[in-house]
Amino acid sequence: MRFSLNEHVRGVHAPPISEVRSWVAQRAADAPALIDLCQAVPDYGPPADLLAQLHRAVDDPLTCRYTPDEGLPEVREAVCGRYRRRYNAKVAPDQFCLTVGASAAFWLAMLVLCQAGDEVILQLPCYFDHPMALGSLGIRPVYAPFVEKERGLPNPAAIAKLITPRTRAILLVSPSNPTGTVIPPDLLRELYFLARQHRIALVLDETYSDFVEAMPHDLFTLEEWHSSLVQVMSFGKSYALTGYRAGLLAAAPAFIEQALKLQDSMTVCQPRITQLALQYGLERLDEWVAANRLMMSVRHNLFVNEFTLPGNRFRLVASGSFFAWVRHPFDGRSGREVARRLAMEAGLLTLPGEVFGPGLEGYLRLAFGNIRDKAIAEAVYRFRQSA
Repeated sequence: MRFSLNEHVRGVHAPPISEVRSWVAQRAADAPALIDLCQAVPDYGPPADLLAQLHRAVDDPLTCRYTPDEGLPEVREAVCGRYRRRYNAKVAPDQFCLTVGASAAFWLAMLVLCQAGDEVILQLPCYFDHPMALGSLGIRPVYAPFVEKERGLPNPAAIAKLITPRTRAILLVSPSNPTGTVIPPDLLRELYFLARQHRIALVLDETYSDFVEAMPHDLFTLEEWHSSLVQVMSFGKSYALTGYRAGLLAAAPAFIEQALKLQDSMTVCQPRITQLALQYGLERLDEWVAANRLMMSVRHNLFVNEFTLPGNRFRLVASGSFFAWVRHPFDGRSGREVARRLAMEAGLLTLPGEVFGPGLEGYLRLAFGNIRDKAIAEAVYRFRQSA
């Protein structure tokens, strides 16, 4: 190329899941069949009645057209209904913007909050897309340390010490991707008021929150929740619509107003077909979501019970819903080395710990979205044999 490239983007590592997938093509023909513990997406599809609704929508020419940037009024009203049932929330439609996946919601949040040179505090281990996006924008990620005995839960005192005049947000993910750990409501409330005290945002990514049985937290019950809280949400996992990119940004109306300037110049709006699918799910699929939540919990518990039986040198550090965070037994070897060996020799696809933040080479992330009950014992057997 005879032109220069953005140095911020050049400094960002390649998408980790794509890297792991590239190893598969290099495997020997007689290698064991793959067991996918890599990507955290549901292995089941949407319910038949939702698919039938989408088939009908495709035949309507109106489905091919733009919607308002923030989303159709009736869909945002359905979001309000769901939040009132799930969070007992005090919300209104103008506090929501429908986005092209949670990733777009996150980018909108960061672009509204930050300029190049600003800082965002992330709790280690952190979802790899977040520092990738921040780095691309010239925003400095500041990492709150991972404490293994605390399963990666954020420590308000430790986070408070990291706040500087350049800090614009505390960024948390609950349930955590990669550990599966759910931040307790009382702790989230403490962190919310810490952010409020310092006049910065608490940005809370709750992509997997529909896989938590109890009400995830009570922040949306606060009268002025939007004074400090910005929520990033996805319903792609909730309704098995990951390819439809059903994301959402929740914040103060004035914040949403600024985000819509960016959305209009990027994607304009969430696709209408996605909004129709989302509305159907929000209004009719609470029981279906609850059944899948229970199924994933059973799957997770089966895996944990097998994995923690005596004799396994891979050690479970934290887990929940879709994920397990595991310490590998190979001192002096990076997570990438171990993950590649597991893929090539044992047919186990995992993600290396270091893609979730600095100093985490001793860990692996396992995801349960693609592993059915019958494959769990085989997967754990391969871990034991690999150590």
